[in-house]
Amino acid sequence: MLQNLNALLAPALMERLVLVVNHVLSREPQAVARLLPHQGRVLRLELLQLPRLLQPAPPLAFRVTPAGLVEWCREPVEADLRVRMDAANPAALALQMVGGGMPSLDIDGDAQLATDVDWLLKNLRWDVADDLQRLFGPVAAQEVHRVGSLLARGLRAALQGAAVVAGRMRSR
Repeated sequence: MLQNLNALLAPALMERLVLVVNHVLSREPQAVARLLPHQGRVLRLELLQLPRLLQPAPPLAFRVTPAGLVEWCREPVEADLRVRMDAANPAALALQMVGGGMPSLDIDGDAQLATDVDWLLKNLRWDVADDLQRLFGPVAAQEVHRVGSLLARGLRAALQGAAVVAGRMRSR
């Protein structure tokens, strides 16, 4: 039953993730310009040492489109750039990323694609407040953004607590 649910949810989540990524990319012309020369190339993210309690991640491979955006490759494909990330402690990894930090990565493949992906990771940011303002107007957007920021801080604190507990469990 759980595998059937995962088979239904994972593709839907991946498609939503790609929509968000493409939205953020399309808002920054320099980001699109950096991806355009890589049309047809594939980037694959590999999560290493994911805890056994978690369901395996769907294939995390993304092809650069002719528009300079990305599309999710549902089936395993040969990658031009492979990025491996240690996911043994998902709580600590999420905490690091939510805090704006970059996890250590092992990168193998096309050097120019790696350079441009690195630039995207370091420079591309989602302007959530601006998107909220377009949807709800300035007054409501400010309140939604404030509440969202409070929730994000709470999530960050919860993840920090989980990372501390996980660290204590490992040291025993």
